[in-house]
Amino acid sequence: MLAKQLVLDSGISTGSFEDFVDKILQLGAARNSAYVCCANVHMVVEAHRDVSFRQVLDEANLVTPDGGPVASVAGWLSGQPQERVAGMDLLPALLAEAARRGQSVYFYGTTDEVLQAIVDRAKRELPTLRLVGTCAPPFRALTPEEEEEHVAAINAADPDLLFVALGCPRQERWMAAHRGKVKACMLGVGQAFLVYAGLEQRLPLWARRLWLEWAYRLWLEPRRLWRRYLITNSRFLYLMARRTLAGT
Repeated sequence: MLAKQLVLDSGISTGSFEDFVDKILQLGAARNSAYVCCANVHMVVEAHRDVSFRQVLDEANLVTPDGGPVASVAGWLSGQPQERVAGMDLLPALLAEAARRGQSVYFYGTTDEVLQAIVDRAKRELPTLRLVGTCAPPFRALTPEEEEEHVAAINAADPDLLFVALGCPRQERWMAAHRGKVKACMLGVGQAFLVYAGLEQRLPLWARRLWLEWAYRLWLEPRRLWRRYLITNSRFLYLMARRTLAGT
């Protein structure tokens, strides 16, 4: 297991990008029902605010440093440089390595349109990839019967990796609730579905290194995301500054 570094109240896994890819595929091959969270600033602040959500992160097998600030703080606290391990980068890397190793994948979440675009790209670029199923659940709470049907369908397909895109914190809570029920390694990758499907563009690498991805997404969806980014990012900086000063 990769070592974790405490950022605010959340344990963030540390290691190289390649370490994460290899460990996730090992978790999938073991079929022991595991889950992986990709933690950005919003998720870390939400875990600080909500004890029940903090427990979801605490119990995850891996919590990747998805956001640039989270990766930088984890590296600073550990004394070792820590690169960002974003869901948007993990998804294509895991698919390519799964195809090479002969491991299987399943996609759960978003819409049929997005899922079809993902399937089309994966078949075009990775013809040997074992893509064993997709499911776009309705945008509402599922009945217990529907939940059982979805879990049964996933387990019948028998994937190594189950990519989940239900939005934060819903996807993380869903994975935690289904540990022990879904026999795969579950990964909450959210927005990565849209990017991989080609329905949303990413900023150039130089802009991502300057932590500008949040500003780009805010520009795309200002009404939905203004509170998350402007208030939550400011709160993260405040909480980290307070913790730092308290420790000096």
